[in-house]
Amino acid sequence: MNILMIGAHPDDCELRCSGLALKYVRDGHRVRFLSMADGSGGHHVLNRAEIAARRWGETREAAKVLGVEYDVWNIPDCELEADIRTRERLIRYIREFNPDIVFCHRPNDYHADHRNAGLLVQDASYLLIVPNYCSDAPAMKKMPVIVFFQDNFKNPPFTPDVVIATDDVVEEKFRMLDKHVSQVYEWLPYTNGELDQVPADPKERYEWLHGDPVTPDTPDEDILNGKIRGYNRRFALAAAKYRDKLIERYGEQGRSICFAEAYEVSEYGTQLTEESRKVLFPY
Repeated sequence: MNILMIGAHPDDCELRCSGLALKYVRDGHRVRFLSMADGSGGHHVLNRAEIAARRWGETREAAKVLGVEYDVWNIPDCELEADIRTRERLIRYIREFNPDIVFCHRPNDYHADHRNAGLLVQDASYLLIVPNYCSDAPAMKKMPVIVFFQDNFKNPPFTPDVVIATDDVVEEKFRMLDKHVSQVYEWLPYTNGELDQVPADPKERYEWLHGDPVTPDTPDEDILNGKIRGYNRRFALAAAKYRDKLIERYGEQGRSICFAEAYEVSEYGTQLTEESRKVLFPY
């Protein structure tokens, strides 16, 4: 299968769907990440050119860990717009890759780039099969399935259709995230007011990145209420929040799953059937 995962910035796909991406790659599927903006807004010290170059390099290192293709567009961070020119660029790009499934942001989010990335995918969805639009790129025969990454926004709330256990790949997710040094050890700690807490030693900061341990005995309430610190909590949120979905999917084993990723099917793409669900999400 061809799997296309679209984020607004370098590291968006890594944070939201890299566990599933790793599973697809292991099974021999072709996986491509696209960052629609260059990430040049995401630093408190470096200028735009400096951080864009650095973040591009970090995507190269993350791609090696993940085993995915990785494209970064030249649109300046914080300036991604859901305009016709960018829509047409995206339509041509999707048609060329011909994905079976597309992952993206929901079009409601705190960041305008995230919202517009999601909106661009939605605006492109039907037009992918319209031959007279962007006629220089052959139209697809049918729209791909489109699914949203999990988020915590409540208007409207995220409603999961698929929840996938990621315990078996979570350490690889950390190895990948560790490659995004400018983000997880610099910019995001700066925005969270905890830059002074990041250890200087690479091994120590890698442990700091994990934060508090999460085990099958960790109460879901502790994860949901923020008693657990670090990216262990972030990667465990879907399991804690959608425990019933995990039990439904994995049986009693679902009660002891620590880490998961959740996805909501967009109404704008081809809809999942029971048969296609088993093909696209066989994990």
